[in-house]
Amino acid sequence: MRLKPARPGGSGEGAAAALVPAAEEVMAALGAWLDHHAALPRSSAHTIAAYRQDLVAFLRFLTGHLGEPPDFAALERLTPSDIRAYLARQRASGLAAASIARGLSAVRGFFRSLERDHRIQGSALDLVRAPRLPHGVPKPLTRPAALAAVREVAALSDEPWVGLRDVAVLTLLYGCGLRLGEALALNGRDMPAGDAMVITGKGNKQRLVPLLPIVVEAIAAYRRACPFAIGANDPLFVGQKGKRLDPAIVQKQVRRLRPLLGLAPSATPHALRHSFATHLLAAGGDLRTIQDLLGHASLSTTQRYTEVDEARLLEIYDKAHPRAR
Repeated sequence: MRLKPARPGGSGEGAAAALVPAAEEVMAALGAWLDHHAALPRSSAHTIAAYRQDLVAFLRFLTGHLGEPPDFAALERLTPSDIRAYLARQRASGLAAASIARGLSAVRGFFRSLERDHRIQGSALDLVRAPRLPHGVPKPLTRPAALAAVREVAALSDEPWVGLRDVAVLTLLYGCGLRLGEALALNGRDMPAGDAMVITGKGNKQRLVPLLPIVVEAIAAYRRACPFAIGANDPLFVGQKGKRLDPAIVQKQVRRLRPLLGLAPSATPHALRHSFATHLLAAGGDLRTIQDLLGHASLSTTQRYTEVDEARLLEIYDKAHPRAR
């Protein structure tokens, strides 16, 4: 990937945007680094474009900050104060912490490659922490709300088979804890039957998910009513033209349910997966088991549901305890 430095010119803030990002040796190394990542298995053009944008933004900042396009020697001389000045500029521009952390990660990766290639020695980046990301807590539906969503979604469709399809999809999400993408990726050969089914999740990792009879019955009812033939290699859930069901359709149906059932904006198809985990935990489920059922790579991800349970207990305490009134 050939990256050509821009021509400098002008003065002030407008000129800063037109400054040469870096010396030609640095730009050549950056191009090689991006080419290397683009050639990796499962590399994404979107990710490579984001890397390029983040690194060019960093180098442009350094050009203005240092007064000239940085070469390898200048990159080696950077101090933690220089890096913090860059992070401060990013925050001042209104970038979210997640975007800033992603950009800093790209810069770290590029600098590590320069160290491996003996272009620079040591890096101030090792002495600077990434911005702390906000810790999100899952927002599940209550049991009555989750059951109502599964039951009432059929009423939104004029076509009976479409209503049965939507019930089957939401039943899978709430009854088995599937991601929406996992449910819609199922084919005819994956038709749930018996006591369990194999789900292929993120990273093509497979997991065994127990099946409740209500899940099997909901999908069987949909398939009997579906006007399209569903072969072994055909999508299990289809839209009204017989093609694989678009996730946006399911998301739209749940959005339509919110005002009808008095649900919060956080009520989404994914919230049903959160509900599955939270309600299972509240019923005495083991964290390790829930981790396996959800397909989480890390137990720390599953542990977020304990915070939901604790938060709900505190809410009940605040409402019920005599001293809280």
